Amino acid sequence: MGLKKTHLLAILAIFLLMRLLSLGLYPLMDTTEARYGEMARLMVETGNWLTPQFDYNVPFWGKPPLFTWMSALGIKLFGQSEFALRFPHWLAGLVTIGLAMMFASYHRISPLLTGIVLATCGMFFISSGAVMTDMALTLSITITILSFYLCWNGKKAWGYAGFVGLGIGLLAKGPVAIVLAAIAFYPFLAVQHGPFKAFVVFWKRFPVITGTLLMLGISLPWYLMAEKATPGFLDYFIIGEHWKRFTLPGWEGDLYGSAHDRPRGMIWLFGLFSALPWSLILPMLLWKKWKSSTEKTISLPPLAYMLLFWLISPMVLFTFSGNILPTYVLPGLPALGLICAGLLTQKDEKWFTIFCKVMPVVMLIGLVVVMFTAATTNSDKILFETADKSVPAFYIRKRPFSGQFYSNGKAIVLKNSEQLNELDSPYYLLGKKKDLDKFFEKNKVDCRIVAESPKRQRYLCE
Repeated sequence: MGLKKTHLLAILAIFLLMRLLSLGLYPLMDTTEARYGEMARLMVETGNWLTPQFDYNVPFWGKPPLFTWMSALGIKLFGQSEFALRFPHWLAGLVTIGLAMMFASYHRISPLLTGIVLATCGMFFISSGAVMTDMALTLSITITILSFYLCWNGKKAWGYAGFVGLGIGLLAKGPVAIVLAAIAFYPFLAVQHGPFKAFVVFWKRFPVITGTLLMLGISLPWYLMAEKATPGFLDYFIIGEHWKRFTLPGWEGDLYGSAHDRPRGMIWLFGLFSALPWSLILPMLLWKKWKSSTEKTISLPPLAYMLLFWLISPMVLFTFSGNILPTYVLPGLPALGLICAGLLTQKDEKWFTIFCKVMPVVMLIGLVVVMFTAATTNSDKILFETADKSVPAFYIRKRPFSGQFYSNGKAIVLKNSEQLNELDSPYYLLGKKKDLDKFFEKNKVDCRIVAESPKRQRYLCE
């Protein structure tokens, strides 16, 4: 492509800085961000860095601790803020882009185009600055797949980096990291060597024994310590979260929320949506490549097969699962960045230049929409901005995680009105308008509204 490297670098920097500068501009949103943000806050407050906590003295068995460690470290470095919680996840996204760009340079693919494609994928742009588990998992899968391919290509030392990636994945989201890597890499080996010889090649070319020990050395100590600290963790996490969650529709064993029950195959639609706009551009690039080819036969180099299987691995894994989210496709998006960058040619310069001018505006509009609609609608931050932290706060019926976070864990759910009779000082009541109206109708208390969000209100009662 004829665009100068300085121009491409400036374009990539704009996208990355835009996401970085937006990290602290909107509140943590319910439920995912606020829940995980509160867990990081609890980790710092209690000093318990071993077991993430869903609430005070309530262990969280749903995920390993890496995402919590990341956000908790952000709090330790920058203080308690949205920026501090999100910055480590942005950094993980930045490293993921950097690794994809490094790999691209090894294989005569434009590193800067790779970075731009990946940075402008819708779900990647959102997740590289969100308090979630998925960016850490994406980083681990990226390390693993790229390293394994380099190892297969003769650079054996990279095999150890691949097992390090799996160790990180086990701490990021659990055994699903190994499954994703296997779904991406085994078909590639099978195409190159045959379905059975693939195992032989893997055994001969990769440091299987020492690499596995390295992987376990990184991750196993935490699993053992976590089970010792809170017995029952391994049964819930391994059997419940990694089997029943995906095989039982509407699984009711979830201790921390409600299981989703999507139509089977929905993950492919999520993939199409999450990879926008490149999920729409890719077919056009492939068509142009095929049309310009002199040989109308399908003959792909090894790298193309590897990237293809990597791209579709999350969709393949979750095809028959109903309990899924759009973010589950994120680990495959670095492959999309490499594929699209490899297909872009100088003939695409005109529309790509327009794309690079339009996308920052589109993403800026998206961020503004999030800041002024979704974030304020799905967060109770505004209810606590002017609240006196020394005044007890009670939620009627249900306390959202944002209410727990922005009250520093002090707002609690009101169990019964008798709790209020024991208070000598003023107190706050929070909840949805209909729930508060019912409470006031039943209990004669002197309260006045002092703050309001799109979903809830805060009353001061004296």
